[in-house]
Amino acid sequence: MSSDKSFLALRLEGPLQSWGFDSQYNRRNTGLMPTKSAIAGMCCAALGFLRGCDKEQEFLVAFGAVRMTAIAIPRNGAKKELPVRRLQDYHTVQNTRRASGAINNDCVLTHRQYLTDAAFGVLLEGDSTLLKQIAAALENPVWGVWLGRKTCIPTAPVLAGLRENRDEALKLLLKDKPLESFARQEDVESFADGRDSLPDMPVSFATERRIFSPRRVRTLQGTDRP
Repeated sequence: MSSDKSFLALRLEGPLQSWGFDSQYNRRNTGLMPTKSAIAGMCCAALGFLRGCDKEQEFLVAFGAVRMTAIAIPRNGAKKELPVRRLQDYHTVQNTRRASGAINNDCVLTHRQYLTDAAFGVLLEGDSTLLKQIAAALENPVWGVWLGRKTCIPTAPVLAGLRENRDEALKLLLKDKPLESFARQEDVESFADGRDSLPDMPVSFATERRIFSPRRVRTLQGTDRP
């Protein structure tokens, strides 16, 4: 019997990742977990949607109903687990706008943060038709996909698999380890169930009209961690 709900498992691995949700202008920070807005942007790139187009708008409305769980999965080095650190870099940008609206021809410094040696699994739970569309696009993306910024290239295929059973989808990411042993951040169904609200639900990616609504989440520490 077919189900109208499926579970899409994504694998986010790379030497650099950046998941901004609270920064603009010349300081671009990163959170410690992948953001839903970045995952939505990755899907839109894979589907080949232009910023602000009608198809993107329809997709973002449907994606808002998808429940997301991000899971921190430690990476192992040669002898021990790799620590995750924040790296701060700076860039120079030309042709920004001054407060008056005039073009600024001088170079402006911008500070950008990245996570190093991080790895995450992302579980998307929602409408089967939508998740099948995303899975097909990630398997053969129209445009490139990256881990929060264009400089953050995945070192493994992002698509881990699509399943009709949640446990089977989690197994693609965690093998036989229980979800409770990993730190994770997940969408909640009611405001009372959450612990934090993030400006992380994309409404529009249009260049001149980037809009985000609040996303209610809770973050849980893994039982294997102090």
